[in-house]
Parts: sequence; C-alpha cells; structure tokens
Amino acid sequence: MTTSNSFGARAPLKTAGGTFEIFRLDALERRGLPVARLPYSLRILLENLLRREDGRTVAPAEIERLARWDPKKTPDDEIAFMPARVLMQDFTGVPAVVDLAAMRDAMQGMGGDPKQVNPLLPAELVIDHSVIVDEFGTPTAFQVNADLEFQRNRERYALLRWAQRTFQGFRVVPPDTGIVHQVNLEYLARVVFTGPGGSADATSPSRQGSMPQAYPDTLVGTDSHTTMINGLGVLGWGVGGIEAEAAMLGQPVSMLIPQVVGFRLIGKLSEGATATDLVLTVTEMLRKKGVVGKFVEFYGPGIATLPLADRATIGNMAPEYGATVGIFPVDQETLRYLEFTGRPKEQVQLVEAYMKEQGLFHSGAAAEPVYADTVSLDLATVEPSLAGPRRPQDRVSLRDLPRNFHLALPALVKPTSPIAPVVNSGPWEAEGGNVATAVDAPPRRRTHIDLQLDGVDCKLRHGSVVIAAITSCTNTSNPSVMIAAGLVAKK
Repeated sequence: MTTSNSFGARAPLKTAGGTFEIFRLDALERRGLPVARLPYSLRILLENLLRREDGRTVAPAEIERLARWDPKKTPDDEIAFMPARVLMQDFTGVPAVVDLAAMRDAMQGMGGDPKQVNPLLPAELVIDHSVIVDEFGTPTAFQVNADLEFQRNRERYALLRWAQRTFQGFRVVPPDTGIVHQVNLEYLARVVFTGPGGSADATSPSRQGSMPQAYPDTLVGTDSHTTMINGLGVLGWGVGGIEAEAAMLGQPVSMLIPQVVGFRLIGKLSEGATATDLVLTVTEMLRKKGVVGKFVEFYGPGIATLPLADRATIGNMAPEYGATVGIFPVDQETLRYLEFTGRPKEQVQLVEAYMKEQGLFHSGAAAEPVYADTVSLDLATVEPSLAGPRRPQDRVSLRDLPRNFHLALPALVKPTSPIAPVVNSGPWEAEGGNVATAVDAPPRRRTHIDLQLDGVDCKLRHGSVVIAAITSCTNTSNPSVMIAAGLVAKK
C-alpha cells in the first residue's frame, strides 16, 4: 500500500535497535490541527489513518475531521480502521482456517497458485477453548485433562498445526498455555509494532528491503474480553468472527469516530482493597454514567499508582461496563511490565522512544486531554466489595453484605403463585355435556438437597454459600487476586 503522505508526516526514528520510518503526529500540529488536545486513544486512531492515507480508503479530509474531533458532537463521521493484527481463539479460529483452505482450493481450481492465499494481516490464534475439566482437586488433574483434550481434539489440532506451517503470517499458540487474553498480555502484545514499510500486506515482495515502519500495536479479537490488552496501552476490542476474518484478509474495520469518556483517577488504593474491589467500583460508576459504544480512557495522577495487572483487570471488564474499550495510556509502568514479562530489551527501548516521540507517553507533566465527558474517582475511597446477586454492576460493600444478603434472598426464593383454575368454555360448550374445571396440583417445593462433600453428608439449602469457580479470564494475569482466590479455595 502506497501512502500519499500529503501532510508531510513521514520521518525516520533512530533507536538503539535501528532506524524506523514513522508518521509523525506533530506534523499535523504544524498544519494547525490541534492533535495535542486529543485523548490518547484517538491519537492512535489518527496515526492509523495518517499512515494509511491513500486518497481512497483514507482521504485527507477524514484525517482532518478526526484531528479536529469535537468532544460534544454526536458521532456520525465514519473512519476505516486497520488493526496491526488479528487475535483469535480456537473456537472461532478453526472456521477461519477452513475458509482460508477453501480459498486455496478455489485458487488451485482456477489454475492459480494457491500459495498466494495468505492472511494480509498477522493473525495469532491461541488454543484455549477446548479444555474440559474431567478431573479436579488432585495432583494429576492438569495432566489428565490435557491428555483427554488432545485425544478429543486430535483432528482440529492437526488442522491448526498444518495452518501454521502453511500460511504466512499465521501463528498458533499451543494448548494448555493459558487463556487467550492472558497470553496476549504477557507474550504476544508488542505495544509498538514493526513491519516492512508498514504495508498492509507484510509479505509483499515490493516492500522487502525498505526501511521498516514502527507504529502502535492495535488489534481486533474474536472475544469480548479482548479489551484486557487495553491495560497495556494497546488499542483493541472484540469483534465477530466474520469481521475478524475480513480484517485478516485486509479489509478495514468501519467505525464511527467514537466519543471518549475520561476517567480521572487520583490517590492510591487503601491497604486491603484489591483490583476486584476497584473494578467493581469502576463498573458501578460507568454503568450509572452510561458509556455503551464509547471509549473510556483512564488518566490522572492515580494511574501511576496502579500496577499493570490491575489495569488489565479493569480493561478486561469493559464489556461489563458497556464501553468499547477501557484503555490506559503507555507510561513508565508499561515499560516496567514489558521488562518483567521478558520482552527483548530492544523492543522495550523502541516502545519508549516511539511513544515519547509521538506524544503517546503519559507522564505527570503532560497536559490532560479534552474528553466528551469525565468521571472521577479517589482510589483511597475504594473499599472491599462484592457484586450480585445477579450482575457485576450491582456492587455491595463488604460491610453491607449481611443486610443485603438477607434482603436479596427472599426476592430470589419467591413462593409459588397459586395457579388459576382453567375452565373449559370452548365452542362446544353449547352442545351440552360436562364443563370441566382443571386445577393443577399444588407444587411441591424442595427445601434442601442432600449431597456428600469429602465424605461428609451435607444439606444445601436456600442461602447456602457455595463456590462454582474461584477465578476467570478477568484476573488470570493478576497475581494478587489469583493468590486471594487460592486462599479462598483453601478455606
């Protein structure tokens, strides 16, 4: 793809790892466009358009409209967003692989070279949806479940292995490695992506040998909780399988320029408050505010006190509070996390150099962006919380739990309403005969369930506290919350 570069934004960036071609956002500032006031997430979208300007899919007028974003305007301007990569899990990834294989068959049938059919964007597939827990609570549980998983999915896994060997730019993370969002956060995400000339087709021979481009890592994923990666400063969200496959084949994601709600954080979490307490508080506040279909961007001095694991937990919950994304800008904590998770030193240096050069690096000295609306939270006010009985936004503080529990339980266990008699007064009543009245037998409600736990006879009644699961994809990359879950299980 040839970039028009009508704003004169193309420039070299020299780093310790080499020289990269970038498209400078401050080139728009020199043209009188107020880029510095934009939220960080919109600056990422702006760079995406600037780099891909071709006069057809992306025109200069679209770039100017985004740069002049009006925070109070109802979104009606459409842009074509091209993510840097596509993330899938095996549930949705297998159909995509089958489609690619079918395209190769069709290409061969028409006398063409089937090897020309490849993803145009890097595609990464993490196998995590195939495991079934047959054994638990034993030292051999992991191995037993893994062996059964391979037996049951032998054909599917053989197909995915073939796909990784056959298609260029297609990568498969094997089973039993972790949940897709966790693997993405801890291993796959680059924060700053590099590619040959920034071509949409990374395999294009015409781009080989040119100066490599550096640009923000962005993605679409086939799971609603793809937003976990927003905690790392990577813009990404969940889409349907068809949209993901279209993006993989080089089609941009059509979207309206979003409204961006700023969530200002100040202070520091009190001792005893966890990421779970924080995310339940944030979810409750944003549900009340109403952020469906909007971007939420966290800013303010308080974000410097949050470890990246907590940020990822908040980003993961974006579907629960209704936002498209819940993103944190890249800062010093992001760099620390990249080092902590073993990213190459050169990559960390590139992330720092690129983000600072592009005005995408958050620091205390940076001016606060302009947002469509704002919410504020003092982290010191977050208290131990639970949610329920039905929805994650129904937050209950721990001190109010007994009272709330006893109020909620009767509403959940309502007595059965009496059944009204059904009188047969149909069209044949005038013909004579009996007129029957049907009354259901009174229902018999069970008051308890008998079961045996660890050899002990137990009775489960309404209001008994049981644990169905102690963790989920929301906190699999948060060590402190995982340890807390383990302590609960031990009790």
